[in-house]
Amino acid sequence: MLLETRHLGRSFGGILALDNLRLQVPRGALYGLIGPNGAGKTTVFNLLSGFLQPSQGDILFGGHNITGLPPEQITRLGIARTFQNIRLFGDLSVLDNVLVGFHCRRRASWWQAALRFPGYLREERAQVSRSRALLEEVGLAEAAEEKAGQLPYGHQRRLEITRALATEPRLLLLDEPAAGLNPQETGELMDFLLTLRQEHRLTILVIEHNLRLVMGLCQLITVLDHGLTLAAGTPGEIRDNPAVIKAYLGGGVS
Repeated sequence: MLLETRHLGRSFGGILALDNLRLQVPRGALYGLIGPNGAGKTTVFNLLSGFLQPSQGDILFGGHNITGLPPEQITRLGIARTFQNIRLFGDLSVLDNVLVGFHCRRRASWWQAALRFPGYLREERAQVSRSRALLEEVGLAEAAEEKAGQLPYGHQRRLEITRALATEPRLLLLDEPAAGLNPQETGELMDFLLTLRQEHRLTILVIEHNLRLVMGLCQLITVLDHGLTLAAGTPGEIRDNPAVIKAYLGGGVS
């Protein structure tokens, strides 16, 4: 397992948002996390990425306990995420947004950057080259100098994923990547994620309300409801689970 959680929980002012979560995400998997609004899905991502601290339980990544580590350290260890609401630097160029992702891998210190040391300049050139290569890979190379905020919505989603890739993750957390996309864009996103997983040897954990995307893309799924694990298994097992059908799917998924 690349990622495991043990008895993971989080309370807010006495209200239990997540209770006793046990995730087991194998290396290389495409894993889905689904549930109705308020089920605790984004709370899970905030705990895994260090934006929140758990009230109970442990998070293991690559066999190491990372519970309570700050976001920047978790990112350096190899966990990257996107957000439900796109969080790009809209006034920066597309290229600069990707370069931000490389920041956590910089070896040069701030004073070497300020004095423009040769080592810093070499590192900067290498990261610009790698950023352009990533943009070429995801089909955004021609927009490299455009402001990120001026991109079409679907391209902004893709850019946010590209910036996450620049951190060189082993685990990619995607929070509703298909939100706001039309059916054609959603189909393109599915192909895009499958390609990324193969080319970058990624494990992907995705929150998504688009059930057809989840059922068609993910190998394993966990269903949350009011902070509790309702079911876990393959798409077929989830589709046929009576408790899931009653509580969430409303009669099944075609």
